[in-house]
Amino acid sequence: MSITTNRRVRVAAGAIAVTLVAALFGSGTPTSAGPPDPLSGLTTSQLAGQRVIYSYAGLTPPEELFDRIRAGEAAGVIFFGENITSQAQIRAVIDDLQAANEESPIDAPLLMMTDQEGGIVRRLPGEPVLSAKWVGAGPHSRQLASEAGTGAGENMLGAGMNVNLAPVLGVYRQPLDFLDQFQRSYGHDAQKVARLGAAFISAQQSTGVAATVKHFPGLGAATASQNTDLGPVTLDLSRRKLRTVDDVPYPPALAAGVDLVMASWAQYPRLDPDWPAGLSRKIVRGRLRNQFGFSGVTITDAMEAGAITPFGTPDENTVRAARVGMDLLLFSAKDTDQGVAGLDALTAALEDGTLDPVHFNESIVRVLALRFSVGAPT
Repeated sequence: MSITTNRRVRVAAGAIAVTLVAALFGSGTPTSAGPPDPLSGLTTSQLAGQRVIYSYAGLTPPEELFDRIRAGEAAGVIFFGENITSQAQIRAVIDDLQAANEESPIDAPLLMMTDQEGGIVRRLPGEPVLSAKWVGAGPHSRQLASEAGTGAGENMLGAGMNVNLAPVLGVYRQPLDFLDQFQRSYGHDAQKVARLGAAFISAQQSTGVAATVKHFPGLGAATASQNTDLGPVTLDLSRRKLRTVDDVPYPPALAAGVDLVMASWAQYPRLDPDWPAGLSRKIVRGRLRNQFGFSGVTITDAMEAGAITPFGTPDENTVRAARVGMDLLLFSAKDTDQGVAGLDALTAALEDGTLDPVHFNESIVRVLALRFSVGAPT
């Protein structure tokens, strides 16, 4: 299937999903007549829950997570290596979580996600075995990228997952820098990264598993010590360097119909001198939505990351990320209580008017459209 054909399939599926959302919950998208009310039957906490991705520690999800899912206060769950011993084991867990979701008032499958990039960074055993770096170095790199995308999708489907937080579209600069040390970049040639990222996306999404490109607008310039999980990172790149290197992989990825974009927690002073990308209205709404034309689902990197701790409390950062246009808030501390705290912060902000209800519902409709589109693997 070509990239163009794949994009048409994904767009068609998304359009059908939006129609289903509108039919299920009401009017659908905003109109000039006033704020829409597509989710009028849900409580404020349930509305907030449609933007929360939870995590948990160990092999067995806590009852708190099941309770939140049954209550209709969850969009999905992210899984890490410590949650998984085999494909069969995690499939049983996911089946239980989806069964709990069937008791909720939200008639849409949960988003079940992990980082299955390939090589070192993969949570499930099995495909893709090759890292992005090895794919990019191969003599038939585009074929290898497609095979990696297909392998990732089929492997995740077998585990009951429907969202892959991959591929990375960073164009690395120096050997053993932040991306290259873990072999997460396809290479230092922006055009190659663009071709291989699009090939991976097209192949994987053809299996029915949504892809996520990360970390917009790119972490390729980060040095080995610049890890946003651990602390603030500033990438003082010129607009020309961003345009001619870091931006290059994104238009082909969007043309391939990628379903999600994850924002970086690094700061890019030439784009926004005040805020990291995932907390920046200029970057999320202005650059990604308006300039690049992305209409799919945006997702944060880990809300517990050290890079954003200087910019506010966890509650403040959660609300700001939602306000600037991040649709899904990813709580990956392997502690369900962190997601619950985020849920409470969003609920309070929605109730007191800090978060605009029209924009909030627009995000929910995008997320629900994705959930209907990918479904629950059988």
